[in-house]
Amino acid sequence: MGYFKVAHYRLLAYVTGMVNQQLLLQNEYLAAENRILRAHLPKRLRLSDAQRSTLAEIGKRMGRKALSQVASAANPDTILAWYRRLIAQKFDGSKYRSSWSAAGQEGDRQADC
Repeated sequence: MGYFKVAHYRLLAYVTGMVNQQLLLQNEYLAAENRILRAHLPKRLRLSDAQRSTLAEIGKRMGRKALSQVASAANPDTILAWYRRLIAQKFDGSKYRSSWSAAGQEGDRQADC
């Protein structure tokens, strides 16, 4: 029974290592492809808000150190600043203020009639 466990763990380690190696190769290829394609683009990219928020969310999970190795669309500090701005917008409460304000103005208009 002990031999089966050892063989099972070795097989699991082998498969995990192969998957990890494949993912590393895919990341290396994509990074190289991005560098090549980036060389053909203008100096400054115009990103939409959705694109900035996508990069910001992924960049935050990666961390500054890892982001500095792969980020080419913007400086890592800029990407993390986008994340801070995204979180600030999410929790600033403006969604609730505007709807309350609009509802109050409607009530005022009905009272004036």
